[in-house]
Amino acid sequence: MLGRVRTAVAQLVGGLGPAPGAQPPRDSPAPPPAAPGLSACRGPPVGGGFSRPAFLQLTSEELQRADDHAGRAVQSPRESRRRLPWSTGYAEVINAGKSQHNEDQACCEVVVVDRRCSPRCNPVPKECTGEQGRKDLCFHYWGLFDGHAGSGAAVMASKLLHLHICDQLRDLVDILQDSSPPPLCLPGIALDLPAERNRAPLAQADVELPSDALPRFHLEKAVSHESLVIGAIENAFKRMDEQIEREQMTRLVAGGCCALAVVYLLGKVYVANAGDSRAIIIRNGEIIPMSREFTPETERQRLQFLGFLRPELLGNEFTHLEFPRRIQHKELGKKMLYRDQNMHGWAYKRIEEDDLKFPLIYGEGKKARVMATIGVTRGLGDHDLKVYNSNIHIKPFLSCVPEVRVYDLTQYEHCPDDVLVLGTDGLWDVTNDREVADVVTEVLMGYEPNDPCRYTMAAYELVVRSRGVLKERGWRLANDKLGSGDDISVFVIPLGGPGNYT
Repeated sequence: MLGRVRTAVAQLVGGLGPAPGAQPPRDSPAPPPAAPGLSACRGPPVGGGFSRPAFLQLTSEELQRADDHAGRAVQSPRESRRRLPWSTGYAEVINAGKSQHNEDQACCEVVVVDRRCSPRCNPVPKECTGEQGRKDLCFHYWGLFDGHAGSGAAVMASKLLHLHICDQLRDLVDILQDSSPPPLCLPGIALDLPAERNRAPLAQADVELPSDALPRFHLEKAVSHESLVIGAIENAFKRMDEQIEREQMTRLVAGGCCALAVVYLLGKVYVANAGDSRAIIIRNGEIIPMSREFTPETERQRLQFLGFLRPELLGNEFTHLEFPRRIQHKELGKKMLYRDQNMHGWAYKRIEEDDLKFPLIYGEGKKARVMATIGVTRGLGDHDLKVYNSNIHIKPFLSCVPEVRVYDLTQYEHCPDDVLVLGTDGLWDVTNDREVADVVTEVLMGYEPNDPCRYTMAAYELVVRSRGVLKERGWRLANDKLGSGDDISVFVIPLGGPGNYT
């Protein structure tokens, strides 16, 4: 499997990437690359203001059309330009006027990971060119970022998250390529400790230990290589969130974003989701969910438990309890259905004065909100988000940690029609998993299995059908139901078949 990665990167690196050591001015927007390709784990590039994904390589006229809410032209990579890794398909469309710009962002890269001890990162290491020498790692990366309250966080995350993942993997280059179990402790720099803390440990004879203490002490937890990659991705999300907080003023990063990232490394696909975007695998007609949405409803108990443990976060304005509806003052003393952080079912309780406060979670489905403000509970950014007209911060209830699911590509013989579909919520608001799978299958059947443009056309068709057609009563689907008025971004990533790894 690693050999296929080497071959893939070797064919992708030609003429790609900046010159070694080149860095853009700190306050200038990063120029789009000549084509999607190889990213070295060096210093993160600094992005500017609003932009579309660099791999689209849109001209100024195309950028204007992409920003037109009335026409809502679907954008996808042109076949005349360099193809995305794995012949990945991509398409996007702006919203119907919900926000000034398209707040979705996307990224597709091949990233080189060198060792932490390396004095500098070589943009084209020997391992990736097939030459003998040190063995660095390469991973393929796809990311979708659905911004809210501005596109700043989404733009920043789309340019930097994969580099944070790269940095987290640098300590693992040798460990992940070694078949033996990961070491529990890595060598580090010796610390100068105070004399009383740095003295030699007491001999066993000086301390009386319980008879069963030593066997318990020497037990070790088994840790897999896979869990190391998952931990690296989780920590990368946290570092990305911390960077957004540190630099939100200097980079003018507004709002937050949901983040859905895919990493292909050493034969396995890692899907990390923080938000309400979604990923599914379509394999031989079967649908395999690779993510779940994080909303006030799906994370009710986590949010309620935090409100229960730290009531000061509720600002004396909210209650962590959930009721079927708002309670009226005249209902004090009566019994009403409720549930708390420990309950899946419902029970009755006598209404007290504190129960008249606004509920921490209010509404149902897409209208559910945390503190009547935000409808997603995981993502990046939102550090300054407060309840309207108050000083109550909402960020403590929002998590930047993704859920990571793993799919082992080596355990199944994939055909060219087996794909991984990533989409922001604009797609899934009007289309379910089965409908998406049917559209993809229908489009792919219309092209030869070795035609690389088939995946772009599948992504294009998904966006067109979920957007709908503009009629007198707005954007309508084929069944005349209301189409998606949100930004829509879709990746269709082939998992098997000729040419998909080269």
